[in-house]
Amino acid sequence: MIRKFPSTSILLLLALAAWALFAPAANASDTAKERRWAEQVIDGLLDGEAVWLNDGASQKFLGILTEGDAESGRAVMLMHGLGVHPNWPDVIYPLRVGLLDHGITSLSIQMPILANGVDAREYLKLLPEVAGRIDATLDYLDDAGYRDVVLVGHSMGSSMAIHYMSQNPSSAVTSFVAIGMGAGVGGTDVGDENIVALEKVGVPVFDLFGSEDNEEVLDSADARAAAAKGGVTPEYRQVRVDGANHFFQGHEAELVRNVLEWIDAQAGK
Repeated sequence: MIRKFPSTSILLLLALAAWALFAPAANASDTAKERRWAEQVIDGLLDGEAVWLNDGASQKFLGILTEGDAESGRAVMLMHGLGVHPNWPDVIYPLRVGLLDHGITSLSIQMPILANGVDAREYLKLLPEVAGRIDATLDYLDDAGYRDVVLVGHSMGSSMAIHYMSQNPSSAVTSFVAIGMGAGVGGTDVGDENIVALEKVGVPVFDLFGSEDNEEVLDSADARAAAAKGGVTPEYRQVRVDGANHFFQGHEAELVRNVLEWIDAQAGK
């Protein structure tokens, strides 16, 4: 059952109170920007429930829990792209709603972000903050009875996710969906961190992108496949959706359908 807060004013007060509990100076993420996103997201939230999580290092961050069939024990953790928030209208929101339509619970979380206009490669310095957020989310879902957790990351979120999994092979994540993932962190033609990490991911991987995706995503498709198949990944599937761009704009139904098919296939194993 989806729960809602009683009013926007109460939501905003709770958000501000939660943000007052931590010291942003200890974090590389732009916590002021996170706070602004949180206020905007909570104020406009129509479905799902805002929850506050703690990364274990005094960092509170926002999550959006959209509850489906809790008895299934299956949930999806959603990780957004560069600089945005856990209810972003491209990729993330369509997945939240699409998954719910099929009874699947999702928890979309705020990832570490930087100020607008910062070079994407600067996000490398945020990678150490990712593990605490994913672990906190996994703990939350585990406490709620979800033991089968699929990690779904878009763009920068996929880079952060794969970095985490390459460093934490014993995590509770059962499979991974990378949407619009390039060769390196930041989605530029510099670096191959994601390629290297793919060789170390020990869960099934679904590599999803569009035929009109960003150049760095298209150009590294073969290298990603080779890395996954040459590493420890037990299963790897790569799908290119004809006509879809990096944000799957106008192809949301195909995005949701592909992710659902992957989740259903993995659940049967």
